[in-house]
Order: sequence, then structure tokens, then C-alpha cells
Amino acid sequence: MIFRRAAASLGQVAASLGLVAVWVGVSITPARADSCPPLRGTGDLGIVIERSAGRVTVVEHSRNTVVGRVDGLGDLSHAAAVFSRDGRYAYVFGRDGGLSKVDLLGLRLERRIVQAGNSIGGAISADGRLVAAQNYEPGGVRVFDADTLEPVADLPADSKVVGLVDAPGNKFVFSLFDAGEIRVADMTDPARPKIERFPNIGLQPYDGLITPDGRYYLAGLFGEDGLALLDLWHTEAGVRRVLGGYGRGGAALPVYKMPHLRGWALAAGRAWLPAIGHHFVLAADVGTWTETARIPVLGQPVFVIARPDGRQLWVTFAIPDNDRVQVIDVATATVIRTIETGPAALHLEFTPRGDAVWIPVRDRDRVQIYDTATFALRAELPAEKPSGIFFSARAGRIGF
Repeated sequence: MIFRRAAASLGQVAASLGLVAVWVGVSITPARADSCPPLRGTGDLGIVIERSAGRVTVVEHSRNTVVGRVDGLGDLSHAAAVFSRDGRYAYVFGRDGGLSKVDLLGLRLERRIVQAGNSIGGAISADGRLVAAQNYEPGGVRVFDADTLEPVADLPADSKVVGLVDAPGNKFVFSLFDAGEIRVADMTDPARPKIERFPNIGLQPYDGLITPDGRYYLAGLFGEDGLALLDLWHTEAGVRRVLGGYGRGGAALPVYKMPHLRGWALAAGRAWLPAIGHHFVLAADVGTWTETARIPVLGQPVFVIARPDGRQLWVTFAIPDNDRVQVIDVATATVIRTIETGPAALHLEFTPRGDAVWIPVRDRDRVQIYDTATFALRAELPAEKPSGIFFSARAGRIGF
């Protein structure tokens, strides 16, 4: 009885201060519930990069609405983002070397640092404790504490770094453009990183990806045809070359925009790749890494993205065909729909279960949202020169 009276008395004090007090068997809440912001999850949140404005628009895909905008992120002309494990924070990597931590719930810039002179992306570790940035200038990879953005480790390299991804076991994998090398950094002990090096993989690796199961890392080569493949389960076997015909071919074709390897798709046991400089999408068996099909498309593909269930591929293109998007049916390996979006449609993003796809149309200052079953336009949202869309569901995926 005495305990209950004491609890009630303390609860009155707490309520008057707008605090929450909890005891065993007793819960006391603030007197004015309307003073608290509404609670919500983060699973349907995401960001749209507004490249010319140096900001991100926070969106939600349950009702297809803009939640708010966060400014002050610097040069976002080539930006990428990863997410904290709980999906609350987006880490945005800017072209100017900026690394920004954005609170999606609080709609604020939590912290921003400039960690290099020229940066093109990054990754977050499997345990969510470390954020790594890949740098062109001064080269190498820099690793930061995900909570504070304080520096944790420096992985120097006398080369531009590309294709940085997270891998199981708190590892980062990346390629060296100038040195023709793949490196695997084990960050189990951030104070003492363990580096495995795989030199002589080929000329000028320009991007890299990791398969969704975290087993294989592939580096695309700009200086020659083919890909470099590393089996992360058996790194002792070294790097082997696959898809020898993948590239620009013997005749140097004009390439209006280099395809992104992270724009590849894996569906139905095959990898689907944008051909470099050619007007087709390649299919390759993921068991043998040999080419199995070529699908003609209307232009030079940049991104080939699979719907989460793997039934459809949505393809975006380089100029002069970047005003359209094509849809490929995986079961028949044929184009089933061409959608006219308007100019500069590139980095699209599916909702987590694939019922809709969001497409930034940069030169119309719009984001278009399409139903993937009917191909109907569900909604449009305003955005200033949108160049990329990233949903918080990436937080639970390897390599994203």
C-alpha cells in the first residue's frame, strides 16, 4: 500500500514534467498525450535524392506521399545511400566526399562530415556498427562509427576505389580501378582490419556487386571484356574470369553511360546484365557463369532491375532513349511493355514486395509510381531533379 502511494506521488511529479516513469507492475504516462509526436515504423520509408538541391525528400510508400525534406547534404550529383539496421537512419554519400546521417523519423540532418575530396558511394557492415566510404580522391576506404560518424579505420590504396559492398562476417569487399585488384577487409576487430588482396584481376574494374546470398563478388572491367569473379566461401581459390564476351567487344563502341553492376538482376537461376554499348540484355547461368540468352531492347541498357518475386525485369536506358522504360517477362525472356516516362529516367526502386515501382524522372522534376501488375500510373510526386530512390527495406539486404 505504501509502495502504491509512493508510486502515485512520483507519477504525478513525472507527469507534471512531461516524463514517463515505469516500475514493476506500474506504468505512468505524461498527462498530455497530444504533446507527443505520433508513433510510426520505418519499414515503408525511403529517400529520393534531389541532386541539384543538395537534399533528400523523405517518402513513404504505403500511401505514396512525401513526409518531408532534409537540406544541407552538399553535392549529390552522384549520390548513394545505405540504411541503419532499424531503418531509421539513411547514410548518404555525396560526390564531394560528404557523408551525411539523416534521421527519417525526425526529418533532420543528424550529422555531416566531409571525409574525402571525391567519393562515389559506400556500405554498412553486417552488424550495423560501421559505415564505409569508397573514395576516388585520395583513394582507399575510410570506415566510421555508424552512431557518431567518428573515424574508426583507414584502408589506404593508391587507386580509385569502386564496387564497395558489405559481405557476411562484417567484411567489406571492393575493387581498385587503377591497380586492377580486389580486396576483402575483415572488420571483425576494427582496430586491426585483416586485408586479403587479389591482384591482376583485369584492366580497370569500374564497379562491383555481391550476389544476394553474399557468396560471389563480381567486378566489371572497363579496360577489357569479361568479369572477375571471387567466391567468398573459397577465397583461397582466387579470382577467375567469367563471361569473356561481356564488354564493348573488339570494336570500341560509343558508350553513352556505363551500366551499373548493382543494376544487375538475379532471377530464375540466371543473372540478367545490361550489355555495354549494345542494345540487348544478357542472361547468364549463375551455376556456370556462361551466357544463355540475349534479349533485344530499344537502346543501351543502364539498369536491369528484378521485381522482388523475380517475374519481371525493368530496364532503363542511356541517352537518347532514357525517356522510356521496358519491362521483360522472365518466364518468356521477351519485352512485354514499353512505358514512356519522360526524359532522364534512371535509378528505379521497387516496393519491398514488388506491387509498385518508383521511377525518378529527372528532367520532369517528378517521381512516377507504377503498378507492376497493370502498368498503370498510380501517382506522381514532385522532386527537384530526382536521380535516385532508396527504400529503408534495403537495411535487411546484403550488398544494399
